[in-house]
Amino acid sequence: MHAVRLTAWQSDPVVSEVPVPEPRGSEVLVEVAAAGLCRSDIHIMSAPPGAYPYTLPFTLGHETAGRVAALGQGASGVEVGDSVVVYSRWGCGTCWQCANGRDNACARTQRGPHGGGLGRDGGLAEYLLVPSARYLVPAPGLDPVRAAPLTDAALTSYHAAKLSLHQLRPGSTALVLGVGGLGHMAIQVLKAISPARIVAVDVRSAALELARAAGADAVLAADGLTPEGIRAETGPDGAAVALDFVGNDATLALAAGSVAQGGDVTFVGRGGGELRVAPGLIPYECTVRMPTWGTLAELAEVVALAGAGAIHSEGEVYGLDDAVSAYGKLRHGDVLGRAVVVPEHPASATGLA
Repeated sequence: MHAVRLTAWQSDPVVSEVPVPEPRGSEVLVEVAAAGLCRSDIHIMSAPPGAYPYTLPFTLGHETAGRVAALGQGASGVEVGDSVVVYSRWGCGTCWQCANGRDNACARTQRGPHGGGLGRDGGLAEYLLVPSARYLVPAPGLDPVRAAPLTDAALTSYHAAKLSLHQLRPGSTALVLGVGGLGHMAIQVLKAISPARIVAVDVRSAALELARAAGADAVLAADGLTPEGIRAETGPDGAAVALDFVGNDATLALAAGSVAQGGDVTFVGRGGGELRVAPGLIPYECTVRMPTWGTLAELAEVVALAGAGAIHSEGEVYGLDDAVSAYGKLRHGDVLGRAVVVPEHPASATGLA
C-alpha cells in the first residue's frame, strides 16, 4: 500500500510503498477513508533530531476516519465493516490517566504525544493498524471527509472550550484568534455548547467569511488590529475567554490585551510565540491555559455533536499522492479550513471516501 512517510528530520515526507499490516492480538486494522493534515505535522517534520522521542521512519496522519477491515484474534468491541474515527493519542494503557480515558495526559508521553501519526504509523495510508478497539469511536452515517478532522481539529477545540465553560455565561464574549482548521471548528463548538457571543480574528478575508459561515457574531481583520480595537467589539471589559489558535507573539499579545480581568487566555496554537505573565502584561485574576488534544470521552461527545448536525468541518480534499504538496499549502497558510487526504483504494468505490 502507499503511505506518506517521514523518513528524515527537517525534511518533507515522501510517498512510499509499505506492506499492509496484519492485526494481531487486540489490534484492529482500519481501512482509511480520509485523513486530515495538521500544522502539528509540519512542526514534527521541521524539528531537529532529538526534539521528539520518535524513531524514523513512520507514517504521518493523526486525524483518521474509515471502517474496520480486520480484527486480531483478541480484539473485541467492534465488528468488521463498522464506520469509525480513530483517537490518535495512544498512551501506555496502565497509568492512572490512561485508565481514566485521559491518554492525552499519559505520563509516559510528556516529551511528545505518541499514537497514529505521532511516532507510530498513522492514517496517511490505505490502512492503519490501531493497537486496541478502545481507540475507535463509532461514526455511523458520517461522511469520513468531514469526520476525520473531528479527531483533532474539533476535539482539541472542544476540549479547550469546555475548560472555560464556567466563563461563557449569557452576555459574555469568546474571542477566537485564527480561523484555520481548529479555529473554524472552535466557533461552531462555542456556538453549540455556550451562550457566548463570538468574535473571530484572522488575517485572511476568506477565513473571515468562513468564520461568519461557522457562526461568528463579529469578525475583525488582523492587519493593524490592537487590543483596543478588539475591546471596541467585545465591550470595554474585554473577552471572558481568548482562544488563540495561532500562538505567535502577535496573537498572544492580542489575547493578553483583550481578555477581561479574571478571564481565561487559552494558548492552543503552536506558532512559536511566548506569553509573558506579569502585572501590567495580563489582567489580574486571569487563568492561562495550554490545553492539548482531548479525552476519549470528549471525542465521543464531539462525534455526537457532528451526528446531530451541530458542527461540521470545511476543507479541501486531496489524493494521497498530493499530500506532500498539500502540506506545502498548509505551511504557507493557503488552506481554507482543513486539508483532508482521501486514499485511492478499492474501498473508494463503495462510498467510503
